[in-house]
Amino acid sequence: MTDLLRRHPGGFRQLFVNGARRPRARLPKNDYYWIEAIPGIPQDAPFDMGTDYFKAKKGDFRNWKNIEDVDVVALHFWSEERMPVVAYDPETRIVRSSRKSVYVLNDDIGNRCAKYYIDNVFEGLTDPGEWYLDRKEAKLFYIPMSGQTIKNTEISAPVLLQFMRFEGNPEEGKFIEFLSFRDLAFEYGDWIQPRGGMQIKFNPYLPADAQKKQDFYPITDTAIPAKVEYAGGGQAASNIPGSIVMEGVRNCLIENCRIEHAGWYGIELGYGCSGNLVSGNILSDLGGGGVKLDGAFLDETWRSRTFNNIISDNHIHRCGEIFMSSVGVFLQHTFGNLVSHNHIHDLYYTGISCGFVWGYGVNVSRENRIEKNHIHHLGKRVLSDMGGIYILGIQPGTVIRGNLVHDIERCNYGGWGLYLDEGASHVILENNITYNTGSQTFHQHYGRENIVRNNIFAFGMEGLAALSRGNRSNRRYLHCGMNISKALTFERNIFVTNGGVVYVGALADNTGNLENCDFISDLNLFWDLSGSEVVHGNGVHGKSGRENLTRAFTIDDWKKLGMDIHSIVADPQFRDVLKFDFRLGKKSPAIALGFKDIDMSDVGPRSPAQRIYEPDYQRRRASL
Repeated sequence: MTDLLRRHPGGFRQLFVNGARRPRARLPKNDYYWIEAIPGIPQDAPFDMGTDYFKAKKGDFRNWKNIEDVDVVALHFWSEERMPVVAYDPETRIVRSSRKSVYVLNDDIGNRCAKYYIDNVFEGLTDPGEWYLDRKEAKLFYIPMSGQTIKNTEISAPVLLQFMRFEGNPEEGKFIEFLSFRDLAFEYGDWIQPRGGMQIKFNPYLPADAQKKQDFYPITDTAIPAKVEYAGGGQAASNIPGSIVMEGVRNCLIENCRIEHAGWYGIELGYGCSGNLVSGNILSDLGGGGVKLDGAFLDETWRSRTFNNIISDNHIHRCGEIFMSSVGVFLQHTFGNLVSHNHIHDLYYTGISCGFVWGYGVNVSRENRIEKNHIHHLGKRVLSDMGGIYILGIQPGTVIRGNLVHDIERCNYGGWGLYLDEGASHVILENNITYNTGSQTFHQHYGRENIVRNNIFAFGMEGLAALSRGNRSNRRYLHCGMNISKALTFERNIFVTNGGVVYVGALADNTGNLENCDFISDLNLFWDLSGSEVVHGNGVHGKSGRENLTRAFTIDDWKKLGMDIHSIVADPQFRDVLKFDFRLGKKSPAIALGFKDIDMSDVGPRSPAQRIYEPDYQRRRASL
């Protein structure tokens, strides 16, 4: 151990025993502490007012052994803040960190501060399966589980951060091409927190003074304050690199491989990557997410655009074990990609995220196809503001179709199935099935001219379809069609509830009231299993779909507003709705409305023989 720490003075941050991830000692064990206050920061401070300190509640914190090795992990909004401790004052109960939180350390809702746990604390080493590395004494402590002995126990302590790294130079037209990786296993990688915390590109193997520095945020191009180290990467753990990284790579293949037990995203296709295929892989037990695509987004860096890649037939699960805001497949600034037939589950945040421009700014993301993916069991009630599939910004040509999304559990708010966030526009969503969500099965924050057709939305805890802000947020739209006033169009969908609301408007700020008719809806089928009258409403809050409606609309009221004139209220006659078999019976009244039965028999990964790609990819794959 002494020799290992001499070669790797930072030690290691992950331990695997007989192939299973074991937790570092933490407090509290299975719950959270709550920050008492952030002195000098008002409770209603802007959400981006981060700090490098907070006040702990009495009895929650003390000067732990090796306190400089302790991390505070604060969980709030849609992000985790991993804050290394540098000092604690027992008199003031002020905890200070070497890193500044990206967001104000408040909770999502209510007049309270954020929750947190204390990671890597020796005094928390009490239960079987837990471990602690004392770097000063060069000792590893591990409490064995039942039946484990020195002879039958294999312990893996990784220090490698990345398995493979390829760097072309797309700006100079120099690419790495025609490499193939098949049937390989990549296991046991460690993690560190990237320098700065908000830069886009990060190479951990370069000295700090030689890092590829990026002096702007990917969202606003705002200069990063000098010498500030951040505790997180903002949304989707966007700063976390891959365990396999490719930049300036074209026409390459990663197929039928295993990437497991690592500390970062599994695979990253970075700047200047095109024509690559990532297919049939298992990506599991990862500290970050599964697959991350990101390319250049400024006009002067157009040669480093990332586009036309295929991410298909992968099994992505048990991710976000360190960076909980990580995503199964993350399309950041990239276009023309196909994300299909993946099985994504057991993450703490979003399944597939596409786009990284808030509002109506110029967006590289467009013409992405997200289809036939099976996405389920996300959130785990840890973070908020998530979706099975999440779309952001203006994206003409992007299509979301044939996906099966279910069982999304948010912490405080925002456990949505299909989620169109700020500025999402010109997107088609069709032939998807979404059910069992902590909030609505479909949610649009604000955006324009989206089409939602031939989908099944069922059993959302807070309604089935929400429009938060409507067209009153349609400002600074720089593209054509200024006189178009409709946020989206619903047509030929089936909505099934069990005593809850169908359409929901003005969730919080009362600016998207349904009576404003900011959307078009017709030829839909509505059904309430409880036998209650179908209801739409404004101002939903709380856990029940019918709670705190500021105004409720019966179907007759709704039609008087000119909505759903040709829609019907009827039993859709599913095969077995209670077992979530949504195939239609031959006499379903939805058929007369033009609804087409949705075939989910081929959703998720296919066998190698069934994988059919675009013709160009088929030829290129055969040559690799």
